[in-house]
Amino acid sequence: MESRAIVTSVENHVEDPEYRAGIIDLLGALGLGELSAFQRLAADAELAPTLADQAALAGMAAAEYRHFERIRDRLAELGVSVDEAMGPFREPYAVFHAKTAPSTWLEGLVKAYVGDQIGTDFYREIASAVDEDTRALVLEVMADAGHADFAVDRVRAAIEEDPSVAGRLALWGRRLVGEALAQAQRVAADRDALTSIIVGSAGRPGMDLAELGRVFARLTENHAKRMAKLGLAS
Repeated sequence: MESRAIVTSVENHVEDPEYRAGIIDLLGALGLGELSAFQRLAADAELAPTLADQAALAGMAAAEYRHFERIRDRLAELGVSVDEAMGPFREPYAVFHAKTAPSTWLEGLVKAYVGDQIGTDFYREIASAVDEDTRALVLEVMADAGHADFAVDRVRAAIEEDPSVAGRLALWGRRLVGEALAQAQRVAADRDALTSIIVGSAGRPGMDLAELGRVFARLTENHAKRMAKLGLAS
């Protein structure tokens, strides 16, 4: 009920300069995430052990690029280039990916399923506080491109074949969640306009500290559920 009240109240703020800047930041962060996902899935496809796996990942990469194009087109409608909107997020994304570079095919699958999904959950939470058109676009580009079932199937099969990989991947998953949550908090704190979308501003309500705490609790709970689905301890 609270999230719905926030959404209803922001419908009349789409022309507010601060709100518009926050939406551009939101779309910029999302767009860079989709572009990065495309690039990494394409690279992972080259490491896939079978041609069928390569083809599956290539298809997922193409879907992520289509998501990027949707955001790029919306930014163009707002009169903003991808460099202008996404540029501010390049460094935090680069830091995150440098700290979480997978060393194996399986680590890459876990990262795309577990690590990236924390960011997906975070932006879905923010979408509860934006206008209807922006929310619809966010939810559209956050839709699973088929990677979840693919990752779960391949990781579970690998564990069944060699149970010793489960421990290493569980440690990897815990590392991913720590880095991903830190990145989400850092991005929100460093961008005032994006922060205003989350916590609101004069005349436009947002989430209070208690609700923000619940948001990050839900991110952690969802992470644990995904780890369990992979057959890994969180």
